[in-house]
This record gives sequence, C-alpha cells and structure tokens, in this order.
Amino acid sequence: MAAFHIRRMRQPDDYPAIAPLQNTIWSEPTTPERLKDDEDKIPPGRLDYDDKGNLTGWDRPKWVAEDEQGQVVAYAIAWRAPWTEPGTLMCTLVVRPDRRRNGIGGALYEAVHQWAVEVRASRLIGHVRESDEASAAFAQRRDYVKERHMFESVLDLASFDGSSLFDAVREAERSGIRFATLAEEPGEENERKLYELYKITHRDIPGYSGGFPWFEEWKKWSIELHGVRPEWIHIAKDGERYIGVVTLQLNEQTGAMYHDYTGVLQEYRGRRIALALKLLGVQTARAWNVPYLRTHNDSMNGPMLRINREMIGFRAEPGEYKMVRELRPS
Repeated sequence: MAAFHIRRMRQPDDYPAIAPLQNTIWSEPTTPERLKDDEDKIPPGRLDYDDKGNLTGWDRPKWVAEDEQGQVVAYAIAWRAPWTEPGTLMCTLVVRPDRRRNGIGGALYEAVHQWAVEVRASRLIGHVRESDEASAAFAQRRDYVKERHMFESVLDLASFDGSSLFDAVREAERSGIRFATLAEEPGEENERKLYELYKITHRDIPGYSGGFPWFEEWKKWSIELHGVRPEWIHIAKDGERYIGVVTLQLNEQTGAMYHDYTGVLQEYRGRRIALALKLLGVQTARAWNVPYLRTHNDSMNGPMLRINREMIGFRAEPGEYKMVRELRPS
C-alpha cells in the first residue's frame, strides 16, 4: 500500500497540480488559470434544506491526496448549484494513472462520501468514460449504477463537405426565419430574450433535472463563459422572437471549438432550423481555422444524434456514463 495522506484542497496553490489530473479524464484540456477563473465566479457555499428535508443551496468542497514526496496525485470534488435537484450532489474523483490501484482512490472517495452523509445528501452523481472499465468497476463496487449514456462526437472540419446541407439555411430564410449572432444584437434586452430561449429549451434535454439558473448566473456560465464570444452565438429569429440558438466555445490550447448548446422552440421543430443553426456554427468554426468541433448528446436524444452523425458527419468517440448512487430516499 502506497504512503499518502488526504487533505482539503488549497486554493489557488493546488490548481497547477489539479489541471493535469482533470486532463486525464476530460476530452478537452483545461489550465490552472481557467480552473481558478471559474472558481472565482462562485460565492462561498451555503447549504440549506427544503420543507421535506432535502439538501438545497450550494457548496463545492475539494480534497487532494498527496504522496510521500508531497506531490498531489489525486483530486476529488463534491458540488451542487442552487438549481441542482434537491438532495443531489455531483462528484468527480480522479487519480493519476500511475498511482491507481494503491488505495488512494478508495480513501479519497470515502472522504467525499462521509461529507455527503454529514450534509444529508440523498444522491451522489458522477460520470465515467465508457472506455474506462476500471473506473466503472470502481464506481459499481461502491453501489453506483449506470443511469444514462452520453455520446461524444467530433467533426473534422478539414474534410467536411456539406455544401448541399446549406439548403437548410436558405429554406429557413425563405420561410421567414432570420439568422443573426449575439454580436449583431447586443444589449441586455436581447440577452434576456436569449435567456428565456435557453430556459424553455433546456426542459426538453433528456435526463435534465433540477431548476434553471437565474439570469445573472446563466449569463456567467453561458454567454460569458471562457472561450465564448457574441459572434459565436448564432440565433434564429421569427420576427423579433428568438426561436433557436447554437453556441460555440473555443479551447485556446487545442484551437478547437466545443459545440456547447443547441436549442429550438418545440413549435418550430421539424423545419430543419436546428440543422441550419449547426451549419452556421460549422461555417463560423471554419472561418476561424478551427481543426474540429466536439459535442455531446444524450443517448435518448435521437433527433439531435441523427443531425450530428447521419446528416453533418460527426464521428463517434467514446462517451461517458452517468453513474448514480442513492444514499437515502428523497
């Protein structure tokens, strides 16, 4: 058994060690600076309970494991946002690949689990890569079950040839739909229109649960998110009404973009508006010499998977499983 000890994370000192750990499990790399910037947006935690005794509020405790040389070799976080489903905690745990199977992950998970029990959480949710059988087995030994499958897809832009697909843009325009970017429609009034579109269309995402952020929080984690620019947010309009959106996010390390969000109001679906928006996103990415686009889709979101893979040509990549452990009845 390797010598190690577990302690609470020290911010910001531990970010340079945590970013490489996160990059072993995330599809797109991050940096210590980006982790710190994201964390700085979040006020100190404040947990509470609803009238049924379910955990509410927010908090983000973090732990690390250090080896005998004082090197950080593992990291864990348990968190919830104010809009997270009552009772639920999200968690992430990662151990440096060369230090696994030495008891570090189990001890670190026990710290997370103990805290979750102390705050009376009813459910822990994590994610594992579908290609990572060892991590899935680790979770299942701790009573996690696979609840959902999130597919990952990549579009290589150098080889993309979808010229005929752009008929979808022209068809939408002939029907009266107009396309713009948020850069062309600045101001809080339009941001609030976009917020309402996000809020309504989020309800239709398979597996989505909990509430929705208020405007100021949504703005921080969507249109003000690191790597997002107003000119990379494509909006479909019917008159002055916002009826569809696609948002792109740039990763400065890879030069690639993440296809962050696609939403179309239900009464406008079946008219290839989502396809048109996605193609405008592809056009934008190519104009910025982006090598590839990456995105995720829930396995239950058949229409979006068909657009991405069958029509546009995104290739399948290993996705991830949503793993859930029930701690007590909600």
